[in-house]
Amino acid sequence: MSEPTMHPDMQILLDARVGNEAKDDSPAELRRAWTAYTDVTNRPAPRDMAVWDDVIKTPDYDVPVRLYRPAGAAVTAPAIVYMHGGGFMKGDLDSSDSIAWGFAEAVGGLVVSVDYRLTPEHPYPAAFDDCWGVLCWLAENAEGLEIDAARIGLAGDSAGGNLATAIALKARDRGGPGIACAAIIYPVTGLNQDHPSYVDHATGPGLTTEATRKYRDHYLPNDPDTKDPYARPVMAEDLSGLPPFWVHSAEIDPIRDDGRVFASRLALAGGQVTYREAKGMIHGFMRARFGGSAAAREYAEICIFLRRHLTDKDS
Repeated sequence: MSEPTMHPDMQILLDARVGNEAKDDSPAELRRAWTAYTDVTNRPAPRDMAVWDDVIKTPDYDVPVRLYRPAGAAVTAPAIVYMHGGGFMKGDLDSSDSIAWGFAEAVGGLVVSVDYRLTPEHPYPAAFDDCWGVLCWLAENAEGLEIDAARIGLAGDSAGGNLATAIALKARDRGGPGIACAAIIYPVTGLNQDHPSYVDHATGPGLTTEATRKYRDHYLPNDPDTKDPYARPVMAEDLSGLPPFWVHSAEIDPIRDDGRVFASRLALAGGQVTYREAKGMIHGFMRARFGGSAAAREYAEICIFLRRHLTDKDS
């Protein structure tokens, strides 16, 4: 089988890394480089969109969040809890700002972006607890936030895809809050790293298999092979009863098979799932949407799914 050819739109991501490489593997340096890289690909939110930061008091931690409400949003609007990527070690409210405000613009609703605690300082379950706490706060305060508690969606990319899936599982297990849909993009779902994508795309470009192992070991330092489904959702014995899922992988990505396998298991459990694979694209392809038409289309497909399930609109 021939190697897939990288899509030209992905050059945007490779160029953004030039001059922004980490000088060592320390968390501080990796975060500095990540911030510099994401600054290149981000764009400001529309001027007429309300954007503000807040802190949500949860049982475990006071979680910083950023909220986005587009102009013209309905008085009782849909809402999305968004969880950024970054290997559980990197990322903040700024690093994925464009992804978050884009979802708010697409669905015409409130997006709450979660600045969850990072590893290695805060291993599992810190990030999971933070995201769960924000979801519960959102549902409990729906009236004051002028949102519809029956139309709350989840979205997350990479590590955020893991977190979105895990809190969907917990919401099912606890009987709420209700989740209308979940979109996970190039997600890490906790697959064992002996699957083909970890071998075929071990050296990237972008994400590498070695990096995924380091991120995993920081997130799960005591038991990287745990079967806890809230840490590794792909290990869940029961995937029934979940909301409609959008699972979106990149073809040239070591964690591609995390998405493939999780989507297939959802389908086998009778779940409503749509799987899409971005051909010729690499981890992080949503960040190329402002400069590449094909990357923009991949992002648009995610937004169509979210609109369909949160607003009953197909376009």
